[in-house]
Amino acid sequence: MQEKMLYSNKDLKKLIIPLIMEQLLSILVGLADTVMIAGEGEAAMSGVSLVDTINILIINVFTALATGGAVVAGHSLGQKDAKKASTAGWQLVLFCLLTSLIVTVLFIGFHDPLLKGIFGQVEAEVMESAKTYLILTAISICPLALYNACAALFRAMGDSKTTMWISALMNGLNIVGNAILIYGAKLGVAGAAISTSFSRFVAMIIIFIMMFQTKRTINFKGQVTWKLNGTLIKKILHIGIPNGLENSLFQLGKILLLSLVTTFGTYAIAANSICNALACFNILPGTAINYALLSVASVCVGAGEYEQARYYTRKLMKIATICLAAISLVFLLFTPQLVGIYQASEQTTALSVQVLRWHAVLAIFFWIPSFTLPNTLRAAGDVIWTMVIAILSMWGFRIGAAYIFSYYFDMGLMGVWIAMTIDWIFRAICYVLRYRGNKWERIMKKQA
Repeated sequence: MQEKMLYSNKDLKKLIIPLIMEQLLSILVGLADTVMIAGEGEAAMSGVSLVDTINILIINVFTALATGGAVVAGHSLGQKDAKKASTAGWQLVLFCLLTSLIVTVLFIGFHDPLLKGIFGQVEAEVMESAKTYLILTAISICPLALYNACAALFRAMGDSKTTMWISALMNGLNIVGNAILIYGAKLGVAGAAISTSFSRFVAMIIIFIMMFQTKRTINFKGQVTWKLNGTLIKKILHIGIPNGLENSLFQLGKILLLSLVTTFGTYAIAANSICNALACFNILPGTAINYALLSVASVCVGAGEYEQARYYTRKLMKIATICLAAISLVFLLFTPQLVGIYQASEQTTALSVQVLRWHAVLAIFFWIPSFTLPNTLRAAGDVIWTMVIAILSMWGFRIGAAYIFSYYFDMGLMGVWIAMTIDWIFRAICYVLRYRGNKWERIMKKQA
């Protein structure tokens, strides 16, 4: 039986370990970004934090498209059709290019009403920082969209080592750029934004060139065309649109919650920013394994091996849970020291410690089934179900409960994060019940 398995333990290690390192690098740089900009004051840090929620919304949309392309390419690889996988890969990149250019123009052209409409209540100094950061990072929406598309294709091929090294370079350039532009040139928020955009451009150019190397199973040699393939785009969007809608509404909900957080004062905005940055470390192994499971399950589904898809799902979820529990233990013991690196005010620090400890405990039990398990469902084309559950849970539990806890029970920021974990619990129950059935296995068979 072992020789018939699509992935050996060695294959999984080659896929997962670089993904974990890539996520770690990304988070460390995000942390360094926040720490560096924090030296400019809490208003600057808060402004950057607010814009990051909008940027993440856009990134999630293009990540969803990349997911659609990776799933379609993965199915082709499972069917041993490398040429079809390459064609799907190019169509993904072309579609991302066209849509990201439109988004860039809209963001730059309408940045003022966008920020005022969402964060109109913030202090003037925070708003100025947000405007500067939004305009300068919007320039790099297109290269980031293309980078994410190509990175997803590399993961579909089981090659996460290459994307790890490119990510390391991108993040390294960002850190050096921050040091030069924030501390050396004294450009503050503008320096952080310029550094971020430059590093994204470099990463995109490198990974795009590598996609033309014929030694890769998926490559763009002979695939370049400016004509969209309606059949492939439809397949990509079948996965990408529900996933993108899910991610977009999820992030819109977070932005709405952030507008609620802004009513608690600058100290709460700063605490929320710190918690968001550090919480990424808590769920790091889960985030990395999400990408791995999507790639592995897509190939299994393409090959018609649903039992193997279930086997790898159980295996990867178990690994993710053990790793996440170990990190949560570190958080419970050393949260004050971790928060202390931000040198925030006493009120901000105390609130951050309280929130992060709550997050660490609940993440052990509910984060993996809430966010990792549904990737197997998506890989099988069961995207409508996952989208509906995610949207209902986000808007019914996370947002609704946040307003109730914050306003009626006067729990402030803590109430927002408690509501978030209630959202996790509901998702976990729904996804586990769906996975235990067989309906998700029949979806791709119907489409075949």
